[in-house]
Amino acid sequence: MLVCVSASHRTASFAVLERLTAAHPDPAAHLADDGVQGAVLVTTCNRVEAYLDVAAQTEAQIDAAVSTAIERLATAAGIDPGELRARSRTMSSSRVAAHLFAVASGLDSVVVGEDEIAGQVRRALADARAAGATTTALERLFQMASTTSRGVKNTTGINAAGRSMVRLALDLTESRIPQWAGARVLIIGTGAYARTTLAALRERGVSTVDVASPSGREQQFASREGVRPVGAGEVPAALGRADLIITSTNQVALDAGRLAPARRGERPLLIIDLGLPGNVTKDVTGLPGVDLLDLETISLHAPVAELNASAQAHDLVAAATREYETRTAAETAAPAIVAYRGRIEELLEAELARARARGEHTEEVERALRHFAGVLVHSPTARVRDLATQGRLPEATDALAALYGLHVPPHDEKTLGMTYRRIG
Repeated sequence: MLVCVSASHRTASFAVLERLTAAHPDPAAHLADDGVQGAVLVTTCNRVEAYLDVAAQTEAQIDAAVSTAIERLATAAGIDPGELRARSRTMSSSRVAAHLFAVASGLDSVVVGEDEIAGQVRRALADARAAGATTTALERLFQMASTTSRGVKNTTGINAAGRSMVRLALDLTESRIPQWAGARVLIIGTGAYARTTLAALRERGVSTVDVASPSGREQQFASREGVRPVGAGEVPAALGRADLIITSTNQVALDAGRLAPARRGERPLLIIDLGLPGNVTKDVTGLPGVDLLDLETISLHAPVAELNASAQAHDLVAAATREYETRTAAETAAPAIVAYRGRIEELLEAELARARARGEHTEEVERALRHFAGVLVHSPTARVRDLATQGRLPEATDALAALYGLHVPPHDEKTLGMTYRRIG
């Protein structure tokens, strides 16, 4: 059973999301919880979500797994588990696929159609792989989410219509920086948002860009992107000459104590903080001429038009969810189908053996019997798959047990792929 625990901009404040993100959740940690076989954690600027593969069959077992996951996330972040439960939503079964496909396609973002989310979902799966925390079910789920995202982007153009978080932030600053060509910009951070930020600035005609990195990677980024690197000792001077500072790192990069000595009078300075947790402390707004635009403020100004995705994009996500459900159901039906076909194969071989014993066996007889066996198994096999898709697989396995005395082994995802290909 797949389960998702989601805390996002739709359910929680940015203060809660900051604390969850700052805890640096580890997917492998969830493997210590009872019943959890795999985990992938998606952490972005506006969501922290745990996707779990749980060995659970009853609602009580699922609830127990969810409670444990919430407690683990909350404890790591220093949040009361009851508060996190109230500020999150949980999903299971096919609802997990529908949600992740929408997330990966940018339909559940602050800015609908944002560019960054698809890459963040892919990186979440890669991180889980590196931690040894994925399962076949989670791999299938996340790979299909990426496929769905590409389909939505290529078919609907929603990513081109929607703006990224970076572009939305820059749009909100138009009145503060009317002449982009002459603006002096300092980017702090060389991570996921840095390249998108630089591209958005260049679209507006910005030519003077400094880049600093708390981790010391500014030289590598600057040589690759053609901007000016700022070493640790040069940061105060870069702070002093900047008209716009954009931060996106995994730590606090700027506060009033660091910024004040670099300021030259009351010359206007705008700071855009794209970090979660926040990279800039609120006290900078107490300095003359300094304004701060953070993620919480940006999300409040997202235009209504940006929050309305095209009907076509939603239709594609819905279709992908149905396809995922069908594939998953067919694979869970595989043990029952293998058992049934195996039983028919046994009966066929027994009949062929009797024909040989009676001297009645010919190639034509064997061909006819094998054709008949194929026809015989076709309709029941299709029916078992249909029942599995409808959530009625237990009815099918009960019928096979009653009619043929078959014991259907439980679903085993480690061998399922091989089994399903064999019965294809």
